[in-house]
Amino acid sequence: MEAEPIVFEKTFTAPDQQVWAAISEHTEMQNWYFKMDAFEAVEGFKFRFTGGTEKNTYLHLCTVTEVVQKKKLSYTWEYQNFKGSSLVSFELFPAGEQTVLRLTHTGVETFPNDNPDFAPANFVAGWAEIIGTNLAEYLEGKQ
Repeated sequence: MEAEPIVFEKTFTAPDQQVWAAISEHTEMQNWYFKMDAFEAVEGFKFRFTGGTEKNTYLHLCTVTEVVQKKKLSYTWEYQNFKGSSLVSFELFPAGEQTVLRLTHTGVETFPNDNPDFAPANFVAGWAEIIGTNLAEYLEGKQ
């Protein structure tokens, strides 16, 4: 059974091209997202990064699946040595001098439910911090 997707929406006082650069350019992402050796907003590009909780870190394995310039970026989100596959999508909606970013994360229910680190509430809290705090502070610092 497919669970409800995790959706997090945030409005930034920044033009869409600035928000797009922040979510799609490796040098920009390094300032607020996970540390990655490489990233390209190109369909089929594979990337990885380490992240997790205070007690456990996980190697994330991702593949870019969709790129619509300044509008949408999607990639798979999996964990090395764990079953399950999810999809993360960032969508941008220009609104005058602001940009609405909607993050949708589907498929988290496919991860092992016997591991509390993979509980949906942890993804909700994680995205709130990553988008609502880290990205917001990064974009505000560029103003």
